[in-house]
Amino acid sequence: MRMGMRGFPLLDLVLSFLLSPGTSSGFTLEHLSITVLYDNNPYGKGLKTAWGFSCFLKAKGRGILFDTGGDGKMLLENMGKLGLSPSEIEVVVLSHIHSDHTGGLWSLLERKGSLPIYLPSTFPGWFKARARRYGAEVREVRGPGEILPGVYTTGEMGRGIKEQSLVVNTKGGLVIITGCVHPGILKIISRAKGMFKRKVLLVMGGFHLNWSSEGRIREVVRGFRKAGVLYVAPCYCSGQSARRLFREEYGPHYIEAGVGKTLTLQSLR
Repeated sequence: MRMGMRGFPLLDLVLSFLLSPGTSSGFTLEHLSITVLYDNNPYGKGLKTAWGFSCFLKAKGRGILFDTGGDGKMLLENMGKLGLSPSEIEVVVLSHIHSDHTGGLWSLLERKGSLPIYLPSTFPGWFKARARRYGAEVREVRGPGEILPGVYTTGEMGRGIKEQSLVVNTKGGLVIITGCVHPGILKIISRAKGMFKRKVLLVMGGFHLNWSSEGRIREVVRGFRKAGVLYVAPCYCSGQSARRLFREEYGPHYIEAGVGKTLTLQSLR
C-alpha cells in the first residue's frame, strides 16, 4: 500500500481538505496515552537508556509503536518492565531509516512478525525485503494519510533524509510525535496544522537541536509560540540546552520526558 504522492503542492492542498475535521476522515480521539520506551534521557527507575527513540501509543484501544530504538533487546526489556507486551502492538510506524530509530525492529518481529509497518517509500529495498521475510506487511508512505482512526502520518518530508511524523487528532487539539525532525521541526508543525486547521496541543519527541547554538534554539522556541503550540515534551536528540530553554519558556506546560514517561490527554490541561 502506497500512501499519497510526493512533490505536488496541489495534492497537499487536496489532502488537507480531505483530512480536515468534519469530513469522513476527521475522527477525533477522546483518549490517548503515550509511553516513552527508548530514549537517552532517564525518567522511570530501573529502565535502560541509550541513544535512540521509541514510544508506544494507545489510541481508542489500538496499540501503535512509533520507532523502535537502536537495540531490540533493550526495547523489549523496557517494555516488559513497563508492563507492555509485543502482543499489544497492532501497527509499527518508522519515522526514518537511521538505525537508532529502526534497529530494534528485528527483535520485535521475531516475537510478532505479522505486523503492518508504515515507512517512508524511500527506505532501501533490502530493509523492506527483510521485514517481509519476517511476515510483516510493508506499507510505503508518500503523502499524508490515515493510519488508524484519529492517527495520521504527515507523509514523508524533507529533501535529503525522508522522514514522517505522527499526528493524532484529539478533542484537545493535535498531538505531534516526531522522530528526529530532519526536515525541520517547524515545517513539520506547519504540515500538521495545514492538514487539520486546528490548534497544536502537544509536540513530543526529538527536535534535533542537540548540536544547535543557543540563538538557533531560541528561534525555534519562538516558532513554537508563534505556531500556538500549547505543550512541549522534547527528548532524545533535542539536547539539554533546548530542554532548558523550552522549560524556561513553557513553565508548567513543559513536560519532562524520558524512558518510562507516560502522557495522557487528561494530564494536558
